[in-house]
Amino acid sequence: MTLEDGGAGLALHDTTFVVVDLETTGGRSTDSAPGRGDHDRITEIGAVKIRGGRVIGELGTLVDPGRSIPPKIVALTGITTAMVCDAPRIESVLPSFLEFSRGAVLVAHNAGFDVGFLRAAAERCGIPWPRPPVLCTVKLARRVLTREEAPSVRLSALAELFRATTTPTHRALDDARATVDVLHALIERVGNQGVHTFADLRAYLPDVTAAQRSKRHLARAMPARPGVYLFRGPSDEVLYVGTAVDLRRRVAQYFNGADPRTRMKEMVALASRVDHVECAHDLEAGVRELRLLAAHAPPYNRRSKFPHKWWWVVLTEEPFPRFSVVRSPRHDRMIGPFRLRADAAETAALLARFTGVRTCASRLSRSARHGRACPERELSPCPAAREATAEEYAPGPARAERLIAGYEHTALRAVLAEVDDLAARGRYETAARLRDHAATAIDALWRGQRLRALVDVDEMVAARPDGAGGWHLVVVRHGQLSAAGNAGRGVPPMPVVEAISAAAQTILPTQAPLGGALVEETALIARWLAQPGVRVVRVSTESENGYASPIGAAGVLAEWSALARSARIAARQPADEPYDDRYGSSVTPRTRSLDVQAS
Repeated sequence: MTLEDGGAGLALHDTTFVVVDLETTGGRSTDSAPGRGDHDRITEIGAVKIRGGRVIGELGTLVDPGRSIPPKIVALTGITTAMVCDAPRIESVLPSFLEFSRGAVLVAHNAGFDVGFLRAAAERCGIPWPRPPVLCTVKLARRVLTREEAPSVRLSALAELFRATTTPTHRALDDARATVDVLHALIERVGNQGVHTFADLRAYLPDVTAAQRSKRHLARAMPARPGVYLFRGPSDEVLYVGTAVDLRRRVAQYFNGADPRTRMKEMVALASRVDHVECAHDLEAGVRELRLLAAHAPPYNRRSKFPHKWWWVVLTEEPFPRFSVVRSPRHDRMIGPFRLRADAAETAALLARFTGVRTCASRLSRSARHGRACPERELSPCPAAREATAEEYAPGPARAERLIAGYEHTALRAVLAEVDDLAARGRYETAARLRDHAATAIDALWRGQRLRALVDVDEMVAARPDGAGGWHLVVVRHGQLSAAGNAGRGVPPMPVVEAISAAAQTILPTQAPLGGALVEETALIARWLAQPGVRVVRVSTESENGYASPIGAAGVLAEWSALARSARIAARQPADEPYDDRYGSSVTPRTRSLDVQAS
């Protein structure tokens, strides 16, 4: 039996380990900046397969990294560019290594480095990463050895401490052989502490408290199914809520030390039982988690401690409407949600300026004339600072309403045109500030329009492939999850759709925002629906367009907004760093703004 067959309880003597070591061109296994492609690459792989204290196989090869090897790496490892020019590429070496290590525990000294490079190489080669169990001899050494015995846990220091038969040389196979001796010595140390299987070793490796160990039985009643789990305290209060694709495995991790967070150890010490709710799939689990967090505000959930109290920009209902920043809108003429009040206020001021909506906060009667009563007429000119009756003022709020509803975006186009004009006149800092405010406004408008489009749908049934020939099914009503189910491989899905639709929860929309739906829930459903492979089975709605946003929605400028955010990030780079100029620049090299021509 191997670990792949569920043999985590195998005795250590019968467990197969593959000890691996890599040499690379540097320390970056992935790109340090999107699109730059400057990750480092593997130059050598060395691996030793062992079981029962005996070596049963070795694998060692140089790897052509497709680039020159830096001089400092040559000095460290002795591997030169000439040595690897005729070596195989990682695309041909990696499948052989994965076959060599199949069913075994991967062992490495500082495993995060070696496994990180292997995983990144598999991703770039389009090879599925098998997610083998991993053992780090650095972590094991720190757990087993005292500081007095081993002030350093570097491989060379441990090899000397345990009198390894091979001296580390910064060559992959030599270092892997030295790590084998270190692993055997460390396993001998834990044998007299009741660690006899790999499961015992995995539980022993972290610093597990006695309170955690004593409550391992709480995980045994969990099913190996997706769902939500709730840790409850001595007074039956909810301490923590989480989701899992495998409830039994995830809950067990809290008792074997796999979760190193101090607060989780404290929470487990207080817990008296663990409840669970089985779910059909990940979307149902995520929605149930959000609802439970909102209902119980568990003290050990970060999202409960710092809940999102959203801000909205609304168009007020009065003879001379204006934009106002509020917590709880009472109608659907709103923009948002915003996390920060400052972003909401800046968006309100920007859109007021380009739609002609007033910014003064006075409440004006219908018989008043705006310009005459406006207190901002002289010091801070109001966008609508002219003497106008309510009827003459009305076109501005009408433009704002059409902008919010997604029927036109001429105001946003006017903002972009002004950004271009400011940059053309050399007013780069002002253009950059306006660009950033415009991106925030576009994102908020588009986010709200997408969520409202989902909330406006009376009922939607959607399906996503489950990866095994079946379907994950959902029923969504007014932006909230009403039912969820599965149609397994070979099961006709439509009868299942009819059954879950008939049993689905009835949703009665309430006051704005979003008809009473949680912002987080509607956003989670919208992201799920946007995933590749999702199919809309049917839609029931009063709107003739079905599940759709108006053609004038802010989404047409979403790409411009994304580029604006990229330009803002690029402008923050230190002056001595190379600048990625893929997006073009319409300002001086020091400011690095965006070419703001809208598509």
